[in-house]
Amino acid sequence: MAKLNKSQLSVQVLKKFRIIFGSVRQHFREVEEACGVTGSQLWILQEVAKTPDIGVSELAERLSIHQSTCSQLIEKLVTRGLVIKERSKEDQRRVGLCLTEEASRILKKAPGPAEGILPEALQGLSESELLALDKSLIEVIGQLRTKDDRLADKPLSDL
Repeated sequence: MAKLNKSQLSVQVLKKFRIIFGSVRQHFREVEEACGVTGSQLWILQEVAKTPDIGVSELAERLSIHQSTCSQLIEKLVTRGLVIKERSKEDQRRVGLCLTEEASRILKKAPGPAEGILPEALQGLSESELLALDKSLIEVIGQLRTKDDRLADKPLSDL
């Protein structure tokens, strides 16, 4: 196999990013078509199903998103009648989340994984592979003329 020059190699890497982004977008389209909710909303439903009465802060942490973003997503699910907010009997300041029956039905027909195909793929890498990828991505981000670090706290399906 002939050695690629820097320009050819950068195009080859760019194509791999296209495959990743396109595959992620396709997965989220399939989720929305099958369930009628966005990928981030599906992930929230899954996490609430796993931990009924979970609070917004813990949920945001699990999804690795900003708490205000999580609150906005939850409000949309409450409005659609998929999530119920309930005040704790022990601590009235704490609000826990529970699923409605409709949300449970949505989860049953949802194509997996609810957290998305990229987080699932990353979990499949070894620690050394993740460290090397992280280091390389830091270098790529450093080369960007325009970047918005706030995007790190937004769900992929909402970008």
